[in-house]
Amino acid sequence: MGFFTKTSAVSTDERAIDELLERGVAEVIVKEKLREKLLSGKRLRVKLGIDPTSPDLHIGRAVPLLKLRDFQKLGHQIVFIVGDFTAVIGDTSDKEAERPMLAEEVIERNKKSYFEQAGKILDLSQVETRYNSEWLKPLNYRQIGEHADLFSVADFIARENIALRLKAGKRVSLREILYPLMQGYDSVEVKADVELGGTDQRFNLLAGRTMQEKMGQVPQDIIMNPLIDGLDGTKMSSSRGNVITLTTPATDMYGKVMSMSDTEVPIYFTLCTRVPLDEAKKIWTDSHPKEAKMHLAREIVAMYHSKKSAEEAEQDWVNTFSKGETPEDVQEVIAEGLLRETLVKNGIISSNSEFTRLALAGAIRRIDEPLGEVKIESANAPAPSGAVFRIGKHRFVKIK
Repeated sequence: MGFFTKTSAVSTDERAIDELLERGVAEVIVKEKLREKLLSGKRLRVKLGIDPTSPDLHIGRAVPLLKLRDFQKLGHQIVFIVGDFTAVIGDTSDKEAERPMLAEEVIERNKKSYFEQAGKILDLSQVETRYNSEWLKPLNYRQIGEHADLFSVADFIARENIALRLKAGKRVSLREILYPLMQGYDSVEVKADVELGGTDQRFNLLAGRTMQEKMGQVPQDIIMNPLIDGLDGTKMSSSRGNVITLTTPATDMYGKVMSMSDTEVPIYFTLCTRVPLDEAKKIWTDSHPKEAKMHLAREIVAMYHSKKSAEEAEQDWVNTFSKGETPEDVQEVIAEGLLRETLVKNGIISSNSEFTRLALAGAIRRIDEPLGEVKIESANAPAPSGAVFRIGKHRFVKIK
């Protein structure tokens, strides 16, 4: 896709470094020290870890992956960790309730294509890829105790989301206290110079600095990115089902971008693309909101598929929403009983409750009826063979 430029030496291009430290960045710890290191020409080890809590990476996860790519283009060593062991414990940094432990077989299934999906953004031939079960699984109680001794319970419960849960009388398990230790030890193990993560990860990222310093390493610098909202205007999260995954088919990906609020366009251009910022700003300020969003949709689809796929997806979207046609590549699914059961079992929607919510909002419609679209309002609606349904604004399903 033309993302990568092979480099034999580290670039100290001051303009590129300043953009790396500023574009889509919420906070840098410690900015001046990191800038000095980047300008020195030293090859840094830049770490990002992602837990396989679902089978597909989404473009919210791609925000720090794109920042990794920026470091990679400057010639730095990328260390991408799939947290197959931290996923067992579960990070509740952005959660309002305790996160359940994931079964090992679920983690194994989820992690199968994570490196391949990251390869849509990174040049994997130049990336150090690791699973953190390599070093976390062999730890014994004494080692875990030594790690835990570096932090107090007060440090942990002072975190905003934990404090809110305690105030509301919600359970906070001792297991959750282990997560920052594990993420911090990842940084020790791979000797990270820099770690990337979202603003919700601040405590975990700082834990890495503390552990590295206590274990004789130079504390890592940190770059935090803001979090993006998903299709429903709330934080993008696989558990909410409001995501655009990196594996979403081109036509569906284009439609999902077009279904978002116009207010998301500047944020997505900045965080989810690498269109030059001055060019992106001109697009969203000088164009009609619909045209700006179409440009954004083209950019995103081209990143994860191809320019040709983006053009075809756009034409399909125009035909569908401007001319009232049905897309040519409607997703076909096998009937699994009632319509709601079929949509849930085929992963079109996440749950029966989501079906109910969409039905009440009039967002599930059969569109192949001769007399026009018919709203599906019953939880017991059938899934007849050959029927075509529109789910929301951008998803189309045909029953096989």
